[in-house]
Amino acid sequence: MKHEQLKKLVTSALLVAVIIVLSGFYIPVGASKCFPIQHMVNILSAILLGPGWGVAIAFVASLIRNLMGTGSLMAFPGSMVGALCCGLMFKATKKYIPTYLAEVLGNGLFGGMLAFPVAVLLMGNKQAALFTYVLPFFISTAGGTLLAAILVSILDRTKALQYMHQVLSE
Repeated sequence: MKHEQLKKLVTSALLVAVIIVLSGFYIPVGASKCFPIQHMVNILSAILLGPGWGVAIAFVASLIRNLMGTGSLMAFPGSMVGALCCGLMFKATKKYIPTYLAEVLGNGLFGGMLAFPVAVLLMGNKQAALFTYVLPFFISTAGGTLLAAILVSILDRTKALQYMHQVLSE
């Protein structure tokens, strides 16, 4: 394994650990658990590691949270689609605001809509509709995106993001 990939793997493991350690912090909204830490990590992983790593982090964190009983199957569609969208956006633009918007749109709208088949087919929720989870997912991702924007702003001003990029690419 190349040294650069090992650094990205270790960074990914640390980001998954942050999600797991803080998995007790959520806000129940309707039928979903709003988990802002996942969205914050989606954005950080998009900026630091890219879309593939971000999706992997979201998947592993969702899997572990489900195995621990601190998450639901709804964690998979929202977190993974959000990570993919904001990862692709940052890769294409290298700009923060479009990346934040991509997380909100990816998780809130697309992830919320993809939660519908998960709810119906895997969780047996016959009352769910296509847009049932969109509003709760938007609320969750808005909170996490706000946290990420604050954190990224601080890290950017202190040049910590530049340093992290440098370390990860050596």
